[in-house]
Amino acid sequence: MKPSDQPVLRDLVLVGGGHSHVGVLRMFAMKPEPGVRITVICTDIDTPYSGMLPGYISGHYSFDEVHIDLGRLCAFAGARLYHDAVVGIDRKTQTVICKNRPPVAYDLLSINMGSTPQVQQVEGAQTLAVPVKPIAQFNQRWLALLDKARQWPAHRGRMTIAVVGGGAGGVELLLSMQYRLRNELKALGRSPEDLKFVLLSSGETILPTHNPGVRARFAKVLQERNVDVHTQAEVVQVSPGCLHTRDGRTFDADETMWVTQAGGPAWLQSTGLSLDDKGFIQVHPSLQSRNDPLVFAAGDIASFVERPLEKAGVFAVRMAKPLAENLRRSLRGQQLVAYKPQRHWLALISTGNRFAVASRGSLGFAGGWVWRWKDRIDRTFMRRFTELPVMDWNSPSMHRRTAFQSMGKVLTDILAQGHAPATRLNLTSEESLQAISAIAMRCGGCGAKVGSSILSRALGNLKPVERPDVLIGLHSPDDAAVVRVPPGMAVVQTVDFFRAFIDDPYVFGQVAANHALGDIFAMGGEPQTATAVVTVPPGLESKVEDLLNQMMGGAIEVLNAAGCALVGGHTGEGAELALGFAINGLIDDKMDSVMRKGGMQPGDVLLLTKPIGTGTLFAAHARYAAKGRWIDAALKSMVLSNQSGAEILRTHGATACTDLTGFGLLGHLVEMTRPSGVDAELQLSALPLLDGAVDCVQAGIVSSLQPANVRLRRALRNADEFVGDPRYPLLFDPQTAGGLLASVPAAQAPACVQALQAAGYAHTAIIGRITAQSAAIEPVLLKT
Repeated sequence: MKPSDQPVLRDLVLVGGGHSHVGVLRMFAMKPEPGVRITVICTDIDTPYSGMLPGYISGHYSFDEVHIDLGRLCAFAGARLYHDAVVGIDRKTQTVICKNRPPVAYDLLSINMGSTPQVQQVEGAQTLAVPVKPIAQFNQRWLALLDKARQWPAHRGRMTIAVVGGGAGGVELLLSMQYRLRNELKALGRSPEDLKFVLLSSGETILPTHNPGVRARFAKVLQERNVDVHTQAEVVQVSPGCLHTRDGRTFDADETMWVTQAGGPAWLQSTGLSLDDKGFIQVHPSLQSRNDPLVFAAGDIASFVERPLEKAGVFAVRMAKPLAENLRRSLRGQQLVAYKPQRHWLALISTGNRFAVASRGSLGFAGGWVWRWKDRIDRTFMRRFTELPVMDWNSPSMHRRTAFQSMGKVLTDILAQGHAPATRLNLTSEESLQAISAIAMRCGGCGAKVGSSILSRALGNLKPVERPDVLIGLHSPDDAAVVRVPPGMAVVQTVDFFRAFIDDPYVFGQVAANHALGDIFAMGGEPQTATAVVTVPPGLESKVEDLLNQMMGGAIEVLNAAGCALVGGHTGEGAELALGFAINGLIDDKMDSVMRKGGMQPGDVLLLTKPIGTGTLFAAHARYAAKGRWIDAALKSMVLSNQSGAEILRTHGATACTDLTGFGLLGHLVEMTRPSGVDAELQLSALPLLDGAVDCVQAGIVSSLQPANVRLRRALRNADEFVGDPRYPLLFDPQTAGGLLASVPAAQAPACVQALQAAGYAHTAIIGRITAQSAAIEPVLLKT
């Protein structure tokens, strides 16, 4: 996470992680725009490079070789990555409407998403055909097809795979699939002739945008590989195992891949943006929407009115530079530049078997050397996004110098002219005053509080769960909350607070609330109320309000789900975003249902409900050294509530329980063995681990709290035997919103594990057992 001491003055939101946007991110990373915050909203963390996708399908490249890690790239660019689906745009309020989070405000918006096959226009295609676009969603269907072909029963005869779409994309896809699948069958000792391939094109010829020589070359390749090619075969219906064309013909098809009739996503229809007849956003040569100067579009989603362009990746890649330049110019109020697409471009189309055909205008040539040439071009492109320059953003001297220089320029411009000049961001006079206040030295004490108008607007969007035992809370704010403790109940209290470790405030709010609730759940308590403590960086009022709305929106979702009422809090300004909660819970005052750290019994089984590794993963994320999908999986684990897990453990007779947090697995285990008067055996090979955790510790990346936790190695009886094990450092890894560590009677353990896994704790594992206290000083014995 790239640090920033600058106030946020403008929000640039990028919808989609296409070829144009990844280029924009890299350009803004190399040359940041002071005061501009970038947010990327995308459904995928790994965004595919279309030029190498056929090679991936053929088996020439691995998954990582053909995908750009959007999470890592965003971390490098200092951009916020929101992993979500966009379902609309409210242009009046200048917000992007997402499926699973509050609306995201923008000052400038750019859209770069892949086209969407209009399968809904063909009867049966939506459920029975596999659309190739969006490309990112195609991978799972392709892997499923691989398995289906491997397991195809001999008694069903040949498996027929049909590709609908005779353009370059359809032909290249078919040849790549055929090459890979035939090799798969050979490896299994089966005949490649068990597969049949069919290509259907609605036009009079295949590859209609290419010259006759290139078309003839591919026609020959398809014939040599026994592919049935049918032209003027417009598919109008897909039924189980069969394709129906407009002229009444039918074709067998056990699997159908759809590579035609692409259009824009349906949600664009309600935005009021100027669209063409296929639902793509119409843009000027500047890539700016024809009817909204605050919206830009690039790649497949853009309809270039001046000259219709083929939906080819080469255009999206080359749009990146003018798009980045025009986004900067628009934010500054400068005149935009025109994107000038080339009249002819080089298309390198592979035939699956490390052989490619080059096509440019009337030219065409082919060979293995063309494939190697294409491979070199593609790998060079990918290196721009995989081999990121090393920048020591954590160096205090570089960090402070860069930040203060850029802030000083903005402040000087504002003070000199009353607003930012054309070479900087355009600000209104009111925004200029707020910017001066945000940049200048801020007050301390009560002067550091966030303004009441900002708070009231942000809190007005929150709807805390209502509880009858909350007498005075946010529904009728006062100096303090008043809460009734029901008869026969005792109060359980806990508090947690930490700074943001991810750039997504909504997810951070979810994690912070879940982490704070963990102690209540671990003791078997019922959450009752929460009081928040929030620190937000200074900035324009609208930006602070949006940040609060996002972060507290995530938090309130988790609190409400737990039945915990937010009753108040304190919000102040600080250098970094931070959030904490003081939680009150209720428990039977007879203490019968309390689960404590002490209480372990010899013979108990040790259970862990979530995988570990958050400390090292987010330390790596801060250096943009972690894969985006590792971080995404870790966050999914962190937002998983321990509420149901604690109840399952209690009903299965758990003798002791705690939630894993900063002290790490070993630290919390020692906290349990000491008061219980027992020892423990810990099976290293059984530990559930987050993806990438071992990779990060092997790279020498650990949390800042790790060294303090490592001092607990003296609690290990045989540490020397395991110090070389790659999993060993994770015993000391501090966790955020970690799982529950509990001891359960051995007889109850299998049923308990099964119940936990069924409830969503998929990684629940038996990681050891409790033994009688020995004469050894060290209470924990490691086992393989």
